[in-house]
Amino acid sequence: MQDRIVQEYFDKEAKRQNEGIELIASENYPSINVREAQASIFTAKYAEGYPGHRYYGGCENVDVIENLAIERAKKLFKAAYANVQPHSGSQANMAAYHALLKQGDKILSLVLNDGGHLTHGSPVSFSSHDYQFSFYPLDENGRLDLKVIKELLDKENPNLLLAGYSAYPFAIPFKELRAIVDEHNSHSDVHCYFMVDMAHIAGIVAAGLCENPVEYADIVTSTTHKTLRGPRGGLILSRDESLAKAINSSIFPYSQGGPLEHVIAAKAVCFGEDLAPEFKDYMAKVLENTKACNDELARRGAFVSGTENHLFLLNVLASFNINGKEAQETLESIGITCNKNMIHGDTLKPAYTSGVRIGFAASTSRGCNKAQAVEIADIIFDVLSKNISLSEAKDKVASIVKTWHDVMSLQYPLVG
Repeated sequence: MQDRIVQEYFDKEAKRQNEGIELIASENYPSINVREAQASIFTAKYAEGYPGHRYYGGCENVDVIENLAIERAKKLFKAAYANVQPHSGSQANMAAYHALLKQGDKILSLVLNDGGHLTHGSPVSFSSHDYQFSFYPLDENGRLDLKVIKELLDKENPNLLLAGYSAYPFAIPFKELRAIVDEHNSHSDVHCYFMVDMAHIAGIVAAGLCENPVEYADIVTSTTHKTLRGPRGGLILSRDESLAKAINSSIFPYSQGGPLEHVIAAKAVCFGEDLAPEFKDYMAKVLENTKACNDELARRGAFVSGTENHLFLLNVLASFNINGKEAQETLESIGITCNKNMIHGDTLKPAYTSGVRIGFAASTSRGCNKAQAVEIADIIFDVLSKNISLSEAKDKVASIVKTWHDVMSLQYPLVG
């Protein structure tokens, strides 16, 4: 690249990623093929509208690729409908709400500090300004309480029940939630839709390793860059084709203009990779590594949430008498990246938190195995307990990552 300043920081970032252990649960490493698609000449094409119905000429090639992305997404998630144009998960959620609701309608969502997302009713998000929110809490064990959700549905009479979370480490019973919504609708004057934001667990769903929310929800939203290993972007799915017109118009022209066709091309590649049989093997390893790290921390005496997916929560306040911000900074100083995170019943403010969130999607993409996940747990425990020096911990991190793949040269099998 001619721009030496920009290239300098590209190189620094590649070095940082290669020399570190990435445990941020929402991050992953796209393949060379995904990155090449995103850097393609499609970035020069304006294509407002949808395939076959554009407001610009010269869209014959982007139409083919957008349709390819749509068909691969539908096949991957067994959906009747897919919209691949959302720029992000937040944009997908905005459009999904608009497709189903009127401004001022009520949404029942998880208490934000228990693992909800900003767009699930945070006071700083558009969501709480456009809609009314009420919230259901987790039980004393940090798990969904279906009895409480059922009671709140009848009490609050919302227009939409929202499931899918950003820091919930357990399997979500989509089938049971659908049954609860249907039972509620059988006697309520207010029809309640069921929506799932599966941004975090989309890869697990695609691999068939958990219940598929598309089978049960009216609308499912997702990102494409977390467990799916694709470009940064959003996705909307539904089993109900009758919602297609409302969803499409909620993306364009309501909330977005021209779609990012270079990103959509990268989504098409990503979905092709996720359809390959090897992707299921990868996701199984992610779950295995996550559980191995969680269990080793528990064995050493740390307070952890347990896990049934790609992430878990470590209560650093109870385990090491430090807050999440301090834990995050300490781990980052030795080359382990994670993020401070609120935990169920947290008494600290979001800027500090009592916990950190740990996930293994990214590290597994580079080649992390179960034994190394256990070793990583030991490094985390020992450095936060001050059993080992920072320099010793750095050496242990370096010893692990030198066996892994270069982040700039990752390639994954692809279904044609």
